[in-house]
Amino acid sequence: MTAITINLNHIIKLTDEQFYQLCRNNPEIKFERNSNGEIVIMPPTGGETGKINSEINTDFGIWNRQAKLGVLFDSSTCFQLPNGANRSPDVSWISNERWNTLTTEEQEKFPPIAPDFVLELMSPTDSLKETQAKMQEYMSNGVRLGWLINRKLHQVEIYRLGKPVEVLDNPTQLSGEDVLPEFILDLQIIWQ
Repeated sequence: MTAITINLNHIIKLTDEQFYQLCRNNPEIKFERNSNGEIVIMPPTGGETGKINSEINTDFGIWNRQAKLGVLFDSSTCFQLPNGANRSPDVSWISNERWNTLTTEEQEKFPPIAPDFVLELMSPTDSLKETQAKMQEYMSNGVRLGWLINRKLHQVEIYRLGKPVEVLDNPTQLSGEDVLPEFILDLQIIWQ
């Protein structure tokens, strides 16, 4: 099952509040919205992808509790990016300093901020081209570090703000660099 994009712009252009209410009134459906205002219906993940996502989130959660440097989010969190898109990375993280600049209401709804870090774990049905475009969108909106993990090819694409994409074949671990200090993701849980 692939994502479905719906363009309602010729009928109605949803405000941020209307898009938020659409998502709240349909919690069983995962929506994103691209920078053109088109609504993207995201399919649920399969068991294997969900299992690996959970393992990855656990590693990030343990590090984040110890480091106490920021706030960690799962794939259910939708961010309102500066270009107007609403995106939900599989894993995302924002420094405390940046998170605390948001009001309580902004934190409660779809936070109007680009995360410092994002991770996308490709499902077997995901399009590489579309996922790469989403990663580029994150970077264009101020994300500092991004990882695109392609299980099928055993590849990781590392996106860094202002730098070319680095492609790693069958890496054993990833470093959080200066964005996620001292964080190391062991990729054996993904390649198994």
